[in-house]
Amino acid sequence: MQVRDAMSTDVLTVGPTHTLREAAGRMSSRKVGAVVVMDPDHDQPGILTERDILDAVGSGQDVDSELVHAHLTSDIVVAHPDWPLEKAAATMIAGGFRHLVVCAGPDVVGMLSVRDIVRVSTPETVS
Repeated sequence: MQVRDAMSTDVLTVGPTHTLREAAGRMSSRKVGAVVVMDPDHDQPGILTERDILDAVGSGQDVDSELVHAHLTSDIVVAHPDWPLEKAAATMIAGGFRHLVVCAGPDVVGMLSVRDIVRVSTPETVS
């Protein structure tokens, strides 16, 4: 099985100047744990996760004034849709993260989460 078989293709994106509250609201309404950050000044996308927002809140930062660009991970590992799912899982474990942005060349084509891997790896009827 490949990354393309498990990834979500409906990827939520925000810009670097959105506030953390705006990003959190969009993530909550879509029920996702990570958002791709597209910045026209950078060649590669970034990622903002629920953990990044939680860390900001936990340290007393104001989610209405803090901007996404100050909390995202910009030097991300991206997966390719043709990667074996085992390679993606191993990459997540080695890097200590739960989401991979999936790119085909310069284009973001999906997001892969640990939940996606579990979903495709679990039989439909679990006793």
